Amino acid sequence: MWRNIDQIDRVILNQLQQDAGLSQRELAERVGLSQNACWRRLGALREAGVLQGAAARLDRRKLGLDLVVFVMIRTRHHSADWLRAFRRHVLTIPEVVDFHRIGGDYDYQLKVVTEDMASYDRVYQRLIERVELDSVTSYFAMEAIAENRPLPL
Repeated sequence: MWRNIDQIDRVILNQLQQDAGLSQRELAERVGLSQNACWRRLGALREAGVLQGAAARLDRRKLGLDLVVFVMIRTRHHSADWLRAFRRHVLTIPEVVDFHRIGGDYDYQLKVVTEDMASYDRVYQRLIERVELDSVTSYFAMEAIAENRPLPL
């Protein structure tokens, strides 16, 4: 964690997590700083790598992306070459929105967002086509109770 973060930085980051489209003036007003002081803090947060770009949050359902699948993967391969090939392959699949190496009964967890079961099957076929996997288990989300929550600061 970046060591020089203070309460004002936390407020700035929380505001940006809620709405990265705030103008610098609006952000400064919400935080209680002058525009120049706010600008300097934003620059320091970017320089430290704490603040990385800005992104829009999209409503997946309004875009027809109604199916969320958590894919659990187990492999027998743990070489550096296999891992590089696997990572490279998975990152070519745009429907994979989160990708983690995990501990426990499985080795990797993917979060796949797609239209429907047929489109998920195409993702699945693409996933298994180039890299040998021991097992692939899919869990289908029935309800999103909370998604894309802000980081706790």
